[in-house]
Amino acid sequence: MGNIWVISDTHFHHSNILNFTDENGELIRGKQFSSVEEMDECMLENWNSVVKPGDKVYHLGDVQMGSKEQFAKFWPRLNGSKRLIVGNHDDIKFLSSGGFFAKVSMLRIFPEFGLLFSHIPIHEQSLYRYPKKDDVNSWEKPREELLNVHGHIHQNPSPPGRYRCVCVEQINYTPINIEELRIK
Repeated sequence: MGNIWVISDTHFHHSNILNFTDENGELIRGKQFSSVEEMDECMLENWNSVVKPGDKVYHLGDVQMGSKEQFAKFWPRLNGSKRLIVGNHDDIKFLSSGGFFAKVSMLRIFPEFGLLFSHIPIHEQSLYRYPKKDDVNSWEKPREELLNVHGHIHQNPSPPGRYRCVCVEQINYTPINIEELRIK
């Protein structure tokens, strides 16, 4: 098995994202990219520089906006077997029916890494895994704390506590390896 990579909020083909500003009125992506084509190609090059064909990539939502035909031609150029954690801007019907993703889900827990993947930061009370009830010694086992790996907030800081944002703006527009996120 290859490596596992994580990325969020690529917004491929979303030209208007270049006009988005932060709380100070500064361009977020527009200061770095002069066109949506430049942005998309940069993310494609960065993606393929780390992700190999046999790797898995978890995309934590908000994959693309704009032309679906253009996206259908662009997407196969990205290495890896892709899995989607659905974001608030994703067209689930389109993305799940087009063969773009091997799996589509709302959340993904990796107990072996101590991670919970979601699109938006989830409530802190949901970041615990409890022992299975059928385990006769479950009362002796402590609950496990999970790190919430999420997207959605772009350049903004994650909530305090057990959160890590993997929006492209925070990871240099390059997928991050799951080993860098591991808490176990």
